[in-house]
Amino acid sequence: MRHLDIEIDDLRSSLVNMSNLVKEMINSTIDQLLMKSESSISMIDSTEREVNIQQIVIDEKCLKLIALYQPVGMDLRFITSAMKINSDLERMGDEVINISRSWTNLVKYPEFQSLAELPNLPKMAEIVRKMVEDSIAAFNTSDIKLADSVLKQDDEVDELKEYIFKNLGEFIKKSPIDSIIFISMDIIFIVKSIERIGAHAANICEDVIFMAQGKDIRHPKAVSAK
Repeated sequence: MRHLDIEIDDLRSSLVNMSNLVKEMINSTIDQLLMKSESSISMIDSTEREVNIQQIVIDEKCLKLIALYQPVGMDLRFITSAMKINSDLERMGDEVINISRSWTNLVKYPEFQSLAELPNLPKMAEIVRKMVEDSIAAFNTSDIKLADSVLKQDDEVDELKEYIFKNLGEFIKKSPIDSIIFISMDIIFIVKSIERIGAHAANICEDVIFMAQGKDIRHPKAVSAK
């Protein structure tokens, strides 16, 4: 086995370990929103700090491999994709922190101790949770079909987000007039952050396809228009 292969396997393991940290944060936060578990903001904060550290370590590994081995072909695609996946994972962690902060604001209002009754939010959250799990599995196994299935779910998440926004007024109409704006803003921030986590999972799957096939599927309409 080439020494580069050993280094790439180590890089893959580091990314999987980081992704598991992010997945833990996401699962904890979604359970928190749907009142399946107690608030765990301190755990989320400490995990996010570890994710930030891992992002730096992984980027340094990628740059070192490029400098030492000057990889080409699939090796180069893997390393460059790993750097982009690393960034998407870190941004997922940032969105989890944003959700937790908005949730902390929301629970100040007794009528909003649970978002489980907000139409389609539980469905959207569960789809995004599955997208994250599948994107990580697709990366770890270079599963193109699984990556493609995640990409198809991204449009569904966008549609659910728009539906939630359109029906938000009905959900919050019982709120006191002096707090309704703040409540609405926190809910909007939470829904947007959940959608962005799904978008980052889709980005990871685009990188998986590029890594495995050398095919860049980003912005297909723009490319075909040239």
